[in-house]
Amino acid sequence: MRRCLRQNKMKRALLLIFLSSLLMFSLFICFSKVDDNGTTREIERFQLTKEHSINCSAIYDMDPVEIGKTLTLRRKNTLVQNDDSVVNATSDCGWYVESRGFSNIPTSKAEKEFPLAYSLVVHKDAAMVERLLRSIYVPQNLYCIHYDQKSSAQFISAMQGLSRCLPNILIASKLERVQYASITRLKADLNCLSDLLKSDVKWMYVINLCGQDFPLRSNSELVADLKSLNGANMLESTRPSEMKKKRFQFQYVLKDYNFEYQKLPVKTSKKKDLPPHNIEVFVGSAYFVLSREFVGFVQTSPLVKDFLAWSEDTYSPDEHFWATLIRVPGVPGGVSRSDPDITDLQSKVRLVKWQYLEGSLYPSCTGMHKRSVCIYGAAELRWLINYGHWFANKLDPKVDPVLIECLEQKIWDRQLVMSMS
Repeated sequence: MRRCLRQNKMKRALLLIFLSSLLMFSLFICFSKVDDNGTTREIERFQLTKEHSINCSAIYDMDPVEIGKTLTLRRKNTLVQNDDSVVNATSDCGWYVESRGFSNIPTSKAEKEFPLAYSLVVHKDAAMVERLLRSIYVPQNLYCIHYDQKSSAQFISAMQGLSRCLPNILIASKLERVQYASITRLKADLNCLSDLLKSDVKWMYVINLCGQDFPLRSNSELVADLKSLNGANMLESTRPSEMKKKRFQFQYVLKDYNFEYQKLPVKTSKKKDLPPHNIEVFVGSAYFVLSREFVGFVQTSPLVKDFLAWSEDTYSPDEHFWATLIRVPGVPGGVSRSDPDITDLQSKVRLVKWQYLEGSLYPSCTGMHKRSVCIYGAAELRWLINYGHWFANKLDPKVDPVLIECLEQKIWDRQLVMSMS
């Protein structure tokens, strides 16, 4: 009996030694990298924006005490950086690139062989745009920023500073005065897509984002997922309800509106002609993940040119343009018209929580709502990461700064580990 006990103790001790050694080896691998000369060097972990004493691992584990701390922080007046902070930081590009960690991002061979492109249509909150960029940035990718012509001078200066300091960030060569739900929002993306195609970077997929989006996956994880698409596109595409059909069955005109949008499209009584080329209209979202081949088709096809012209006076054409084009027979990475609807929960592009679906399709919002869309709170960290989507909308540091910090930390940790594997 005593002999058995001694043997069990010995086994436990050996197991502990083995696990400790494995942990030390893993840490060495994660925080070291072999350079081109075969020399192992340590990767210094870049200190992300850290303004609050919060344990992100505990928040991820839904620890009630730690989540309670985030609620206390939210009740305080959170100091959010303004556009000037980015303007000032980018005035010295050498310091900026080093201090923000852009020069020290680990990437794998697989990532370098599969560059991505991004179209960012933004108009305010330069510091948040910078944090978004920093979380999706790797040196081999290409980024196009389209800022609204109505944006403030400081915001424009901040975006130009980002482009000046980082050679793979470009400003769209043609800028729109973007109006809510009008063709200008769609044209902003099209302008960036045109510029991205002209670049020497042979990117494989392009992703479009806005200033309140944030990634839920590291670049290495995203590349692995996009490779598995084998050239297919990822976006919503559903058959329109009778209500949504009115958005493109009648003509809309832009009218002055005494609100934040300045102008809004207003429905007229004039009916539109049927779409050209016998196109069947589908609806979805303005946001997409598109293959390079598909974007090339969009930029050169007479059918697309005609459909864009037809969409000029519709309501929110960006929400039917892409959803329809992927259903056109013969397009690269297309979807058959007869295939089932692709909803926002089936498309992995963007995770949006609608107020009227909370409690049925997903849990309640822990942040706040704006126009029926949840601006996420820190208590949704675990749900966001585990749901399976690639990006989330909406995030706002004025609503919950902790969630953004924790997502930054999670993404960096995953990028570090995945790039070493």
